[in-house]
Amino acid sequence: MTLRHMKIFLAVYQAQQITKAARQLCMTQPAVTRAIQEIEAYYGVRLFERINRKLYITQTGTMFYTYAVHIVDCFDQMEKGLRDWDQLGVLRVGATIALGTDLLPKVLVRFQQANPSLQIRSVVSNGAALQQALLDNQLDFAVIEGSVGQEELASRAIAPDRLVLILPPDDPRAKWEHLALRDLADDPFLLRDKGSVGRAFLERVFALHELPLQPVMESVSTQAIIQAVHLGLGISFLPERLVAEAIRSGVVATKQLDDESFQRENHIVWHKQKFLTASARALMDCVCEVSWEGR
Repeated sequence: MTLRHMKIFLAVYQAQQITKAARQLCMTQPAVTRAIQEIEAYYGVRLFERINRKLYITQTGTMFYTYAVHIVDCFDQMEKGLRDWDQLGVLRVGATIALGTDLLPKVLVRFQQANPSLQIRSVVSNGAALQQALLDNQLDFAVIEGSVGQEELASRAIAPDRLVLILPPDDPRAKWEHLALRDLADDPFLLRDKGSVGRAFLERVFALHELPLQPVMESVSTQAIIQAVHLGLGISFLPERLVAEAIRSGVVATKQLDDESFQRENHIVWHKQKFLTASARALMDCVCEVSWEGR
């Protein structure tokens, strides 16, 4: 077993295809196949099932992946450390939509001013995609709304936020003295896409109250949902930091419910086996500090 074997295996696992992995590694397809076969022969295991010219990862292959991805990462981090990479390297950070729209830009501007030699690559996506990227070692850490369900991931709490109900601007319920979640059961809902943490949070809340939640519209765009609510297509729950201006300007109305606060925890999340450089930890501290400002 060599580091080369592990890197080839990781490429095949992530590409799910020998030909694609060989192209990414600038190797021939037979050389990639031979490396996988050498691992399997040495340990007497099967990492991939080959059925109808397709690869299917085995349980053993999945277990091997969880070790290999972080062994290779530790080696890469060792080389970075030897080359003073902590001062001159690249940090990879992700954020969910709400935090990536409001919090992350403020953090990156402040941190970059204090650390101009560091490169920071950021990505904004839904919670499910970010957690998978952390498991695949494609990110150093991510800032995620709500809770995290993966056992392999560690987390650190930052300032919480909350989802607020938004209604069409002429909806009379905005002026009701009392409004409960059950009063909304028959409304058409406009929701974020499947995989977003905000969507998962809402589904849990409605399930606890034994209420249906069938959206008439799903979108990755917060602004698209706000505009649809403004036009009267339905109602929605969105992060307060993303709808505050629309509420202030009268584009949509809002009303706090009697029986739910809809407050959510937010976290910095990373893989438990991830080696975090001093600069990565400093960026985490900056995220935490900025998240609590103004609260």
